[in-house]
Amino acid sequence: IVLVNVKTVCNSRESLERAQNRKVLPFMHIYKQIALSLPFLFCSQLSLADWINDSAQNVEAHTIKLRQHIHQHPELGNMEFKTSELVQKELKSYGIEVRKGYAKTGVIGILKGAKPGPVMALRADMDALAIEEKTGLPFASKVKAMYQGKETHVMHGCGHDAHTAMLLGAAKALAANKDKIAGTVVFVFQPAEEGGADVDNFTQGHLIGSRKMIADGALNNPKPEVIFGMHVRAGMPSGTISYKDGAILNSGDHLRIQVNGKQVHGSMPWLGRDPIYASSQMINNIQSLISRKADLSKGMGVVSIGSIQGGTAGNVIPEQVNMTGTIRSNSENIRQNILKDLPKMIEYNALANDVTAKVEIAPYAPVTMNDKTLTKLMQPTLAKVVGDSKLHVLENNSSASEDFAYYGELMPSLFVFVGATPADQDMSKAAPNHNPLFIVDDATLKTGVESHIRFVMDYPKVAEQVQADWKKTQATKI
Repeated sequence: IVLVNVKTVCNSRESLERAQNRKVLPFMHIYKQIALSLPFLFCSQLSLADWINDSAQNVEAHTIKLRQHIHQHPELGNMEFKTSELVQKELKSYGIEVRKGYAKTGVIGILKGAKPGPVMALRADMDALAIEEKTGLPFASKVKAMYQGKETHVMHGCGHDAHTAMLLGAAKALAANKDKIAGTVVFVFQPAEEGGADVDNFTQGHLIGSRKMIADGALNNPKPEVIFGMHVRAGMPSGTISYKDGAILNSGDHLRIQVNGKQVHGSMPWLGRDPIYASSQMINNIQSLISRKADLSKGMGVVSIGSIQGGTAGNVIPEQVNMTGTIRSNSENIRQNILKDLPKMIEYNALANDVTAKVEIAPYAPVTMNDKTLTKLMQPTLAKVVGDSKLHVLENNSSASEDFAYYGELMPSLFVFVGATPADQDMSKAAPNHNPLFIVDDATLKTGVESHIRFVMDYPKVAEQVQADWKKTQATKI
């Protein structure tokens, strides 16, 4: 309205004369100057608002190139030497401080913004899987490597190549715009999220992945007050993001049970002690830990036995049976009760069958929890990336597990899923993560890059409230 009035007055000599007579011409001159400058001011604000999207677009081709290179040269957990070297080289070329020596191949990048503000961490995992790729992509992996002492095919079948490339793309964009950053960014490139190729993951799990990064002091100096992570996900269209507050991923614990009996001919079981029969009862009774003992109003839990090894002949009751399995839950309360009660149940089942049993449980990760305040306040940030129509709140958490959870025990954290399947593909037919046919759409990468950038740019605006609520939550746990 102001612009229209100024233009009307300035184009009318009669109006100008009247204005001059009323001694308001000086004011009209000021209004005219404001009117002339408003378009430039508007353009400046528009440019400021769009620089994040522009930056993500500017690094998109480079990010795709990086991802394809990493995909074609996958490395198993704890063996990501070339990937680590690539990450270090890229970060240095962006002018980012590089630190190494964490969890064998882990890398930390540090970027200090021009403005004061919080220390914020962004995390990506770098390891691949022992899978033979069958995608037929031009950059498909043909790599073989040693896993647990045996040669195996290697593939980035879970998208960690995309995670690494997206974080590098974001690092490149942020480094070029560090004058706009309030605070310090810690880029966390973590190895062995899927486990180590060269260690016993059951007994040495604490020596790899996020636990080892933390133990080695990767987050000590500077110490982040918040951390963000993401995971590409098949069956979700590229250009979409899914999230929820609270539990976003299940806990995960490894289970081993050894049952020892007395070997005997199958025709005379009374002369022996049958570990197979005892094991079958144990498998059945374990399920009652969920159906009869878990408070399912607090969440869910599952105990699955995935491997049973015992015996060599149909007419011989063996001396020993070995079982391995997994324990999952989206409630830390339910998880802890299972971990406490399962060994006792196996012990009493063994006594009832006159056999002995040894139970070993090794933690992989607690429940991955999205901080409620952080999730709520960063929702507008996620909407900026994909738009409201492509931002989805999950009704339930994912059943998988992630060692990102350990970071979330130290500070407020937010972990989201990014769609990885081409939007024109039937989502129900998309090969899932950990499948030889799993693919990541190139369009996915820009979504991840932009999300990382916006996390850094928007978090300082809500940091005070997030930290205040976090401290209150932690105080209630003491």
